[in-house]
Amino acid sequence: MAQRLHLVFGGELVDPSKNVFRNVDDIHIVGIFPDYQSAYNAWKAEAQRTVDNAHMRYYIAHLHRLRDEESSESATEELGD
Repeated sequence: MAQRLHLVFGGELVDPSKNVFRNVDDIHIVGIFPDYQSAYNAWKAEAQRTVDNAHMRYYIAHLHRLRDEESSESATEELGD
């Protein structure tokens, strides 16, 4: 079975109605997780920890979707050309 990595990260947004970080240098990388459930648990813990700050948001990025193993060339490989 293929490994499906997930990245959990977050930070303070400029406006709670948009997905624009106030300072990209301050993005909090929670970690990379081997499955969605463990990533979700980490996301939920951080979201609950920062619930009093309406500008804080945490996200789960599906790293396994960045590269299509079935294709000989993925979108991420094309960026390096």
